[in-house]
Amino acid sequence: MTTTTADSAPPTSGPPTDTPGAPDSAPTPSRLLALLRWKPLHWAALRLVALGVLLAAWQLVVVLEVWPRVLVPSPGEVWHQFILTSTTHDGVRGYGDHLLIEHLAVSLRRIGIGTGYAVLFGVPLGVAIGLLRPVAVVLEPAVTFLRTLPPLAYLSLLVIWFGIDESPKIWLLVIAALPPIAAATAAAVRGVPRDLLEAARALGARRWSTLGGVVLPSALPEILTGVRIAVGVAYTSVVAAETINGVPGIGGMIRDAQRYNQTSVVIVGIIAIGLSGIVLDALLRGAERLLVPWRGRA
Repeated sequence: MTTTTADSAPPTSGPPTDTPGAPDSAPTPSRLLALLRWKPLHWAALRLVALGVLLAAWQLVVVLEVWPRVLVPSPGEVWHQFILTSTTHDGVRGYGDHLLIEHLAVSLRRIGIGTGYAVLFGVPLGVAIGLLRPVAVVLEPAVTFLRTLPPLAYLSLLVIWFGIDESPKIWLLVIAALPPIAAATAAAVRGVPRDLLEAARALGARRWSTLGGVVLPSALPEILTGVRIAVGVAYTSVVAAETINGVPGIGGMIRDAQRYNQTSVVIVGIIAIGLSGIVLDALLRGAERLLVPWRGRA
């Protein structure tokens, strides 16, 4: 009869157990993912740190006098100008007798009207281009032609046609915003899966029922993306639209301040456009999540 001892016992095949005081093993992918899952408060803090670094670098450039002060004012000077343009001081109301919020509101109204007309005409145009080959052959080159034109290229022509009031500004924003919407709609309609169309026809759906019940819902996410792009294009075009008789208006304020080398006012206007654009884009993304909750799902 043989006896087994601890020395002759076969080695165990299980994973090694952690012993107290042993160093941690290398980070696993799951641990790395856990580190990346920050709370919203952490991301907000990171953005504030990035903003602080940017302001510090800006102030350093001013202190070192890399450029003349008239070209690059300090953050404090820009903040002071923001207060002046947003309030009434010494009998002067804002800039050009309009507060900053009023300039921004006028520009946003123009952008809203121009983009609204672009959606009204651009979506049906894109659907027609995507579904009807003859329409695509005739109109798609025109949409591409307009999409490649910078706004200043046709602003003078619009002023000749419509004068210097609101009409040329609205028309410029419509022409700038319509091509992205039409192009995105046409591409989305063409990208509708054939299986969905064949299934709808097999169930007895007619042509218009297929358009309203299958094509448009399937294309809606890309159409909304085109609208977001169009709003961004309208934002970049508003300064050009307001170069002619654009006060009140944030673009007109920037243009007027540029003529008198008021760099701090120009920077205030640029920041106002950028921040309002971020807010509007966030609202559009929220509307997109609300209107197309099926996006990204099989």
